[in-house]
Formats: sequence, C-alpha cells, structure tokens
Amino acid sequence: MYRWLDERLSLTRFNKKFLRKAFPVHHSFFLGEITMFAFITLVLTGIFLSFNYEPSTRIIKVAGRELPAAYASILYIDSLPFGAVLRSVHHWSANIMIAAAFLHLLRILVTGAYKKPREINWLIGLGLLGVAVVTAFTGYSLPFDAFSVTATQIGYGIGASMPYIGEWISKVIFGGEYPTMHSIPRIYSLHVLWFPLLLMALLGLHMLIMIKQKHTQPAYAKKVAPGKILGVPMMPQQGFMMTILYLLYLAVVFFIAGTWIAHPVEAFGPPTASTPAVKPDWYFLWIYGILQIIPGDFKIALPGDAVINSEFIGGVLIPGLLGLVAVLLPFVDTRKTKQRYLELPTRHPVRTSITFALLAFMLTTTLAGWKEEFGFSNGTLWAIIIIGTLATYIASYLIIIAYWGKPPKGEAGELEEA
Repeated sequence: MYRWLDERLSLTRFNKKFLRKAFPVHHSFFLGEITMFAFITLVLTGIFLSFNYEPSTRIIKVAGRELPAAYASILYIDSLPFGAVLRSVHHWSANIMIAAAFLHLLRILVTGAYKKPREINWLIGLGLLGVAVVTAFTGYSLPFDAFSVTATQIGYGIGASMPYIGEWISKVIFGGEYPTMHSIPRIYSLHVLWFPLLLMALLGLHMLIMIKQKHTQPAYAKKVAPGKILGVPMMPQQGFMMTILYLLYLAVVFFIAGTWIAHPVEAFGPPTASTPAVKPDWYFLWIYGILQIIPGDFKIALPGDAVINSEFIGGVLIPGLLGLVAVLLPFVDTRKTKQRYLELPTRHPVRTSITFALLAFMLTTTLAGWKEEFGFSNGTLWAIIIIGTLATYIASYLIIIAYWGKPPKGEAGELEEA
C-alpha cells in the first residue's frame, strides 16, 4: 500500500523534504504551537455550537417565556450533556489563543526575530493577532443577552466614531445601527465563516514561510552546531511532543472550563431597555480603561460636521498608533544581524526596556478599567499610567546595564553572554 501511494504521491520525497525538518527544542517555541492548538479547539467546539445555535433575533416561546431565538438557543446548548462545558471550552480557548499569540509576538520582538528576512512573517503574525481579537469580539454578540448586546453596542460606537467613514463601516459590519434584525446573522457569518477562513489562510502562510526560511536559533546553537538547525525532526520526535502538548492543553482547558463556566447567560437575561454594568475580557480591558479616563464630552470639530471624540481616541487612535509602530518596526530597525540566530534581550537594553514599558502601559490602562471599583480619579490614573510607563523603561534599562553591562559590539558578545 505504501509503495502504491508513494508512486502516486511521492511520499518518500515529501517525508525527506518536510517531515524531517528540524524543530528547535525550547519552551518559548511552543507558544506558536499553543496558538494553533487553541485555534483547532475553537474550530472543533465551534462546529458543535453551530449545530445548535440559531443566528436570529426573532421572538419565540420557550416554556411560556418570549425570548430571542439566539438567546434561547444558548439556553438549549447549556441544557445539553456537556453543552455548557463545551461552550466554556470555546470561550477559554479564544482567551488562550490571544494570550499565546501575544506572548509569541513578544518573544519575537525581544529577540529581534522580526528583522530581515522575516519581515513578512512578522506582519502576518500581527495580522493573526488582530484577526483573532476581532473574531473574539464578533463572538461577544452571539449569545444576545443583556451583557453581549451592551458590549457590542460599545464596539459599534467605537467603530462609528471614526470621522467620515466610521458610521458607514459600522453599519456594513453590523447590518445597520446595532442592534437590527440583520445584525446577528451578519456577525454570525463573520464569526463562523469569513474570519476563521482568514485565520486558516494566515496560519498556513505563516507556517509555510517559517518552513521555507527555517526556524531561528538561540545564540548558543552557533557554538554547538554551526551552520545547522539544532533540534529534532518534525516526525516522529516533534510530532510526539506536539501530540503530548495538545493532550495536556485539552486537559487544562477542560479543567478550567468545567471549573469556571464562561458567560452564564441566564445571569444576565435577555436584552432589556436598561443597560447593565459590563466589563470586557482582559484583551479589551486596556482599551476600556483608556475610554474611562478620557472625558466623554471631549470633541474636536472637523470640516464636514465630523468630530474626533473620546471613543475615537481611546478605541481607534491609540491602538491604531501602536499597531502602526509594530508594522513599521522591521523596516525602521534595519541593524544587521545573523539571520538564523536570536538576539539576547540583555544585549539590546533599549528595545527590551521599551517592550517592558509597553507592557506597563497596558497593565496601568487595564487598571483604569477598574476606576469605579478602586475609586481613583482621572488625574490619579493618568499619573499612574505616565509615571508607571516611564519608570518601567528607566528601571529596566538601568537594571540591564547594571547586571549585564553595555552591549559589546559584534556577534562575539552575543555568544559569550549565551
């Protein structure tokens, strides 16, 4: 049978060319694989959910109650054996995928692996993270309970705040001024079809380029195996490790999902005229925090009756500027480096300190999302954000210089430090 297939599909050649590719054995390299595992789990659990979900806001009667069909279908899913757990697995896998992709990008950033010739894969990675976040947001509205409707209305308002084009774009995406009868079907199609297809395409392209360019290597690999990839072949060693890691991933995520059931829709109830107090998931909380500390009546008039308001600044402008900096980074930082070997973060104190400062900015703006709970004023929170960000940069830089000294010139310093 193998010979018959080999004659037609060139399996031996495929095995030598792809399945014997060397993979570095280092814990940080598994972050990308965890991202892929989370996406696979999202697809599998999403298939189950799509079998039992009705993307409609029509009113139906359930046990004497008049409920939106989308909301009622979530109640039905939760009533199925393990239905609530699988829905919870879907929720937590989305969180894990975004977290793993973010940490993976941080690893690429602090080790300089975004430089030539890997600029394209850096951009694809940024696109993957962005599409994953947007896909998670589209899943917010599908339960169509009071929480999801309120959270989605906030997202609609942020999109509509873009001068000149925002309202038009938001109405196209949300099927009108959210919520309308077309909103849920349109968002559902984006969530289960178009965005997953885009994620699959980006993942496939990301892996294809990675195989073509080969993995980056820790600096010590040049001493151990100069000119070669230090690692294990894809099959069978890496394949076994990936299988074990995926089984471990499933065990952990099912434990989390069974212990903390995600988004209990019955606790929020169907949409009502009142607006419940909501807070987004952690990956949106830093944007929510920025919106909390910008005065709601802030406006800058533009020609043609357009305005720049607080929603645009906090929800579009600041995240957009950070994204633009990330996109331009590999084309601005063109310092020469060995294509195959990772740079040590301690040998690049400015870049590493800026990365820590960025994390401090996101953590302190996340804190601003809890402004009412902690009783902080806007002035206090702005001081915490600005001082915390600057102090983190200065402290990180001084600590790196004090413990590791100024970076030596050339590759020799990298290897000595390794």
